[in-house]
Amino acid sequence: MRYYAIAFVIIVIDQLTKWWVVANMELRESIPVIENFFYITSHRNTGAAWGILAGRMSFFYIITIIVIIFVAYYIQKFAKDSMLTGISLALILGGAIGNFIDRLFRKEVVDFFDVYIGNYNYPIFNIADSSLVVGVILVLIATFMDEKKKKERKQA
Repeated sequence: MRYYAIAFVIIVIDQLTKWWVVANMELRESIPVIENFFYITSHRNTGAAWGILAGRMSFFYIITIIVIIFVAYYIQKFAKDSMLTGISLALILGGAIGNFIDRLFRKEVVDFFDVYIGNYNYPIFNIADSSLVVGVILVLIATFMDEKKKKERKQA
């Protein structure tokens, strides 16, 4: 149950920050946080990362529902054995639902974290995107750790 609580907190923070951006900023307006590095920029995305598959909402609805079911199943199956796996899946679930809410009600995703690394402007993202990326990285770490434990048990 605690993993669903983590996902819920991610969803709430994601939606509150997106609401704030929509309510307080004009589209494409940018507020410098750290000059030449980090800005809050009001942006909309009708696709996935980097605008891939822009405008294909029905595709995103189907894929997201499948991901949510898959992640919820894996939380039930594996989270009790590994806290890291549970937390990583909770982050993925919260991120997936956060962006799904945008697609469902706004027909686009509100993005606002705008990072420049030298001359490169990283694609603008949001809390849900961050949660998804961190969750996937943690799933990979948990998987490697689990495989290492299995190997050690076989050798013992």
